[in-house]
Amino acid sequence: MPKPLGRYNPGTGASNPVKPSAENDLSASVPRTGFGLWLRDLAIAVAIAAFIIIFIYQPVKVEGTSMMPLLDDEERIFVNKFVYRLEPIERGDVVVFRYPLDPSTSYIKRVVAVGGDHVRIDHGQVFVNDQALEESYVPPAYSDAESLPDMVVPQHYYFVLGDHRSKSKDSRNFGPVSRDLIYGKAVFGYWPVDKLGRVR
Repeated sequence: MPKPLGRYNPGTGASNPVKPSAENDLSASVPRTGFGLWLRDLAIAVAIAAFIIIFIYQPVKVEGTSMMPLLDDEERIFVNKFVYRLEPIERGDVVVFRYPLDPSTSYIKRVVAVGGDHVRIDHGQVFVNDQALEESYVPPAYSDAESLPDMVVPQHYYFVLGDHRSKSKDSRNFGPVSRDLIYGKAVFGYWPVDKLGRVR
């Protein structure tokens, strides 16, 4: 008489019982409901946002008027914290740094001279390496008549000034800023809406 097909015979071990695969176990443990998928997508989005904020872009609020008219008091901007791993800090960059006299406080200013540059200010006119800077970002109403004798910016330091010269505490007061204290470049304004766009 022919043997029945597919029946397990413990004596012969002739048939092969099916074990649940790892894939089946995993799929059984992952919720297939809409809510479960939503939670998964939310977790991924939060992880990506956290990565971006921690390592690349950080939202900050400008406090004070020292960078007017470019940046207003209470304006919100994004700071790129990764860019200076790829490129050098250059004259004209608007940077965020820890205040040299109190590293718990952050300042935002414009770089006007880098390490090795000669800087002097003659009644408000800034000279770098004996060349007068053309500072279109400083309107006459925001300038001042302050002077500063010639100095050489040390290597790995940066001479920074606020665009609102008559309202800014900057390298004229606390000297050049060490590279170690600079942690980002202002790149994009997002609030208020009428200031939406790149920080130039």
